[in-house]
Amino acid sequence: MGNKRSKETDANVIHVAFGPGGGRIETNDGAQETLFADGGPTVPEPSGREPVADVYTQTEVARLLGISRGRLRSLDREGIVSPTGRRKGRRAYTFNDLIALRAARDLLAGKVRLKDVTRAIKRIKESLPKVSRPLSELRIASDGKQVVVNTSEGKYEPVSGQMVLDFEVQQLHDEVVRMLRPTAGRDRARIAYELYLQASQLDENPDTMDEAEGLYRAAVKYDPWLAIVYTNLGNIRFRRGDEEQAERMYRCALELEGSQPEAQYNLGYMMLHRGEHEEAIHFFTGALASDPRFADAYFNLAMAYEQRGRRDEARRCWEQYLSLEPSGTWADIARQHLQD
Repeated sequence: MGNKRSKETDANVIHVAFGPGGGRIETNDGAQETLFADGGPTVPEPSGREPVADVYTQTEVARLLGISRGRLRSLDREGIVSPTGRRKGRRAYTFNDLIALRAARDLLAGKVRLKDVTRAIKRIKESLPKVSRPLSELRIASDGKQVVVNTSEGKYEPVSGQMVLDFEVQQLHDEVVRMLRPTAGRDRARIAYELYLQASQLDENPDTMDEAEGLYRAAVKYDPWLAIVYTNLGNIRFRRGDEEQAERMYRCALELEGSQPEAQYNLGYMMLHRGEHEEAIHFFTGALASDPRFADAYFNLAMAYEQRGRRDEARRCWEQYLSLEPSGTWADIARQHLQD
């Protein structure tokens, strides 16, 4: 993407791996071992269960939420939160039970009356089946007057009263993975990254773009926090003329990885072509703060500055672009701007 990139080819996108050993990925035919047979994707199963589908012992729950086993037994006995799953023939807590337990813990810590806690938890548990995935769509909060379960499908008001409660269910999921199911979390992240690598070798070819998009979507089901996947999904949507979804994907990427240069650059490119030059400057500047050698960002930032009449700043960007890309058609264009 980008002003310069669009003149060359819209397929010219950058793939990035974050974390130790990360960086720009050069994609060469056959460079990565494929995970898929000719019949389509065959995604390996992770060794551990997805935390949402798992069940948890009383000991694990006490460790996770910092609730004593005595308090857990009391909540069970009072009918506020009881384990609804089974493990090896014994009662165990489901992930929905964990949501209710954390809500009960926070309400009790806020000195909410026990009868109001009981009512709130009952209504929250009734609302949970209505919640769609991903978990990040769900937030249980209080505005000081009522507890509200917010989802992408609407708002549910479990109970009125003075409540102290505010947490994202996604955070609870992350804590479960970190404390109780670290192997499952690592395994799912590995599969997601392998899916991403496979898709990144297919997304520039119109003939395999559908397959790439399917692989990217499979990747985020395994690891919803792999930010670069959202950027590359945005690139596919942009090439297909769906700018609204492309922007949504880029913004999702930045919510997860606020400094990611590619998502910032692509948003800057979109803003530039909409005539929203200050927004474009903001995103291009952010991309360069993350990657000072991002030549295309200098090129397009210079264009945005010129559109705003900021010639001195544009000139510095043209010069910086030429120091990184001294030859080629776009270098000639940069020199022409410097001569004007």
